[in-house]
This record gives sequence, C-alpha cells and structure tokens, in this order.
Amino acid sequence: MNLLAQQRGLLESLTQRDRRRTLRPVAGFDFASNDYLGLAGSTLVRRLTKAALERGISPGSGAARLLRGNHHSFSALEYHAARHFGSGSSLFFGSGYAANLAIFAALPAARDLVLHDALIHASALDGMRLGAAETRNFRHNDVQSARDTLQNWRAGGGKGQIWLAVESLYSMDGDFAPLADLATLATEESAFLIVDEAHATGIWGPEGRGLAAPFAHLENVVTLHTCGKALGLQGALVCADPVLVDLLVNRARSFIYSTAPSPLLAEVLRDVLTHLENDPSRRIDLLSRVARARGLARDIGIPPSRSQILPVILPGDAACLAVAARLQGLGFDVCAIRSPTVPKGAERLRLSLTLNPDDAALVAVFAALQETTQ
Repeated sequence: MNLLAQQRGLLESLTQRDRRRTLRPVAGFDFASNDYLGLAGSTLVRRLTKAALERGISPGSGAARLLRGNHHSFSALEYHAARHFGSGSSLFFGSGYAANLAIFAALPAARDLVLHDALIHASALDGMRLGAAETRNFRHNDVQSARDTLQNWRAGGGKGQIWLAVESLYSMDGDFAPLADLATLATEESAFLIVDEAHATGIWGPEGRGLAAPFAHLENVVTLHTCGKALGLQGALVCADPVLVDLLVNRARSFIYSTAPSPLLAEVLRDVLTHLENDPSRRIDLLSRVARARGLARDIGIPPSRSQILPVILPGDAACLAVAARLQGLGFDVCAIRSPTVPKGAERLRLSLTLNPDDAALVAVFAALQETTQ
C-alpha cells in the first residue's frame, strides 16, 4: 500500500507540472499520425485482409517462430521484402521498437563502438543500453563530427568494429541524413552503416524503397523498415546480409522470446508492398501534398520542410500546449512535442502530412496556424 501511495504521489507530481501523459480518443483532421499514405483504414487494406482470410491465413501465430510459430507467410514476406528493399535477406519483427532492440543489443560486440547521430530514435538508444558495445554520439547530420568522434575513439585505443547508426529522415525535425557521405565514411573506415528508414519507407528513395536503397545491397549496410507508418499496418523488417539476419535469429532476445506476429499481418504486408510496386499514385499524391504544404508554410512565415514532417517551433511548454489545444478545439489533430522528446527550448508542434485530410483541411490548418501563432 505504501508503494501505491508513492506512485500516486508521483502521478500527482506529473499532473501538477503538466507532464502527465494520458490516452485520448482519435478526433479531428489527421495532422498527427504517421499513416502517411492513408493506408491504415483504407479500402485497399480491408480488401487485402479479407482476401487473405479467405485464403485461410491465420490471424494468430500461436508461438514464437523458433517453436511452432514460423508460418509460411513470414518467409514469403521476408523474401519479398529483401527483393523490394534491395538487401540480401530480411527478418520480420512485431514492431520497430523490438527491431531496434534486436539490432543494437545483438549485433555490436563488447569491444565495438556504436557511433550514432545525437537525434537517433529512443528505441535505438534503448537497444544500445542492452548491448555490450561502447556508444558515442556525433552532432546531428554532421559527417565531420562523426569522423572526428570515430578517430578520437581509435586514438584512445579503440580497436573493435564500428557501427555507424543514423535515421534517413528524422521524425521531429523532418530533415534528411547525408546518407551518401555517411556511406562513404562507413566504407573508408570499414564500418557497418545502420539506417533506420522508419519515416522514409514507402515514400522516399527510388520508388519509395527508402533513401538507403542505393547502398542496401552492400554487406556492411543494415536497414530498418517499419510497417506501421506509411505501409499502414504494423511490425518492422530488418534488411541485411544473410549472415547478420541469421545472427539476429540466434541472438536477438526480442525475436527469440516473443510470440511471432500475426501471419495475417505478414500476408497483407506482402500484398501492400506488391500494390505499391505496381501503383505509385499514393506516393505521388503525398509528394504533391508536401510541395503544397511547403508553399503554404512560406506564405505564413513558417520555415518550410522538405519532407512530410513539418515542425513549428514554439519554445516553452505553456505556449506549445496552448496553441495545440486551440488547434484541437478547431478540429485539427495537431500534437505538442516537449522535452525530453525534443531539447528544452525547442518545443514544437509536429505537423504530419498524410493523405487522410482533404485539400480543404490542409489549407485550413495553415490558416489556423497563422491565427493562433501570431
């Protein structure tokens, strides 16, 4: 009982400081989700799901894949995904979080260095904490900082393998990594390059196959493609050389000790990838919407974004929360992002551009932004 009282006190403290997280129902025009291509609730995905059920695909796996859960839908998806994303092999996980835990806890060894961008996903950082390798960060999107940090580590006696970890498109700033220069650095330093494509998959790169697609075939490149954002479903695919994928099967605890995801989900994901290969219209429509939003942002004095993620910096919790509340009251689902997710003083609204709202709502949200922020 004393413990429960302590926890109530902790929650009350969070409430008083306006830091308590709560779950809220979905409402308003979607400017908050990562359902960039509008697939999550689409007629297409419903139709593909119904067809897979009619083919007898099981909704449940029943066991971990190393026990009795290795349904044929997984191997079919993994084979298709490796070809789609240009890698030697792939492995399906239940979530991007589980996949990042696996990559960083299982692949780098005790004498190695994980050299990562300072703004990399929290799931990657958690994986590093579970792993045995040393970790160091470099300034965001600064290749020279990465090079200097790497050389300082070696000058200090570091002799293990280097794993260079970045995102291709950053989820809070909406900016792109200098992947070509990072790939060159990885080659020069005999490093492995790990690229989290979570917010690029399905949209950016050749035919939406990710921004690391030109390098994905190399044996020193690992890419992560989450399936719960632009692909509209759930899970994640780690794409890499077959040796590394086999190592994950043997060493990644988040894979070994998890009940396998839904075979139905895997089957529908494979069908979604096939659809996107044959029909680029959703991606084209989204890129058009990004270009339109760029102009609307300029018109009201907001720095435009090159991607589908538009940050609107409003320093201070109170200001950021107040504007978000006003926008939500007007029917726009726009979220305030505060520290520690972003640095203190860089609080922001995060506008996520998807195909879910219509064009009128897109214009209206920028008009509302102009009214509420000026």
